Amino acid sequence: MDPVKKNPMYLYLVVLTIGSTVGLQAWTTLFNNFAVEVARLDGDSIGLIQSIREIPGFLALLAIFVIRLIPEHRLSALSILLLGLGIAATGWFPSFAGLALTTLAMSFGFHYYETTNMSLTLQYFDKHTSPWVFGKLRSISSASSIVVGVFIFFMASMLDFTHMYLIIGGLIAAVGLWGVTRTPTNTDIVPQHKRMIFRKRYRLYYFLTFMAGARRQIFIAFSVLLLVQKFGYSVQAVTFLFVLNNAINYFLSPTIGRAIIRFGERKVLTLEYASLVAVFLAYAFTDSKWVAGVLYILDHIFFNFGMAINTFFQKMGDPGDVAPTMAVGFTINHIAAVFLPAVGGYFWIVDYRIPFIAGAVMALISLTAVQQIRIAPASSTNDSR
Repeated sequence: MDPVKKNPMYLYLVVLTIGSTVGLQAWTTLFNNFAVEVARLDGDSIGLIQSIREIPGFLALLAIFVIRLIPEHRLSALSILLLGLGIAATGWFPSFAGLALTTLAMSFGFHYYETTNMSLTLQYFDKHTSPWVFGKLRSISSASSIVVGVFIFFMASMLDFTHMYLIIGGLIAAVGLWGVTRTPTNTDIVPQHKRMIFRKRYRLYYFLTFMAGARRQIFIAFSVLLLVQKFGYSVQAVTFLFVLNNAINYFLSPTIGRAIIRFGERKVLTLEYASLVAVFLAYAFTDSKWVAGVLYILDHIFFNFGMAINTFFQKMGDPGDVAPTMAVGFTINHIAAVFLPAVGGYFWIVDYRIPFIAGAVMALISLTAVQQIRIAPASSTNDSR
C-alpha cells in the first residue's frame, strides 16, 4: 500500500480525520458533565440538544450545493475548522441557547467532513485500495479516540471545562487551517455532478444505508443502557470497554478493509448481518454481565464492516455520482435518528428485549438484502457476475 500512502490525499484525509475524531470524542466525553454541572440543564434540555446535534446529518445533502462554490477538499478543511471553533467556544456559553448554538456549529463541521471524507476516499482511491484506506482511517480514528480520552482523564483534575474545550478546539481549528493551505487534488479525477441525484439502480445502496443507520441507533441508544441499567456497569467499566473497543479496532479495521478487497462486499456484509442477528438476540436474552460485555465489543467490531456499503457503491455507481450520492446517503443514514430512539425507548419501558429483537429482525432483513449484491471482489478483473 506504499503508493497509496504517497498520494497527497491520503495524508490530507489522515490529518483531518484525526481532527474530526478528536472533536467528536471530546464533545461526547465532556458534554453531559458540562451540561449538568456548569450549564445546570435538566434531562429534557439535554435531550433536545442531542436532537439538535442530529440536524446537520439530515442536511448533509446540502453539501452538493456548497461544492458548487467551494472545492470539495476545501470544504473538508473548512468543516474541521468549524468543528474546532464550535468546540473551542462551548465553554464560554454555559446555557441552553449557548450549548444549542455551539453544538450546531460543531455538528455541521463533523457531519460535513464525514460526508466529504467518504466522497474523497472513493474518488481518489480505486476499488482495489479504497477499502484498505477506509479501514486505515477507522484505525487512526480509534487511536485518536484513545489519546483524547487519556488526555481528558488526566487533564480534568487540572483544567476547568472552559480551558479543556479551548485547548482541544483550538488544536482542531489549527488542523482545519492547515488543511485550508493544502491542495492535495489532481486533474485526473472525474468531475462530480453538483446536483441531487437519485437513481433507481442505486436503490439497494440507499436501502442498506438506511438500515445501517437504524442499526447504529440501536447500538448507540440501547447497548450501553443495557449494560448500565440491567447489569450495573460502572462509569469505569464502560470506559474500559470503550478503550478496549478502540484498541481492538485500531488493529482490526485495516484487516476488515483487506477482507473486503479479497472476498467482496457481499460476503463481508453477509458475515456482519448474520452475526448481528445472533448478537441482538443474545443482548435480549442473556443474563450474564460478562456475555453482555463481550456482545458490546462484538457489536462495535461489526460496526466497521459497514464501510463495505460505500465500496459497493463505488463498484457499481457512476464515477461522477460519488459526491452527490455520498451526501444523499449520509442524509438517508440519519433518518432513523429521528424516530427510532424515541420509539425504541417506549418499547424499552414495556420490555427491554423488544428493541434488541427488532434489531435482530432488521439485521435479518439486511442479510436478505445484501444477497442482491452482484459485484465481484476488487481482485477480480471483471466487475460483474
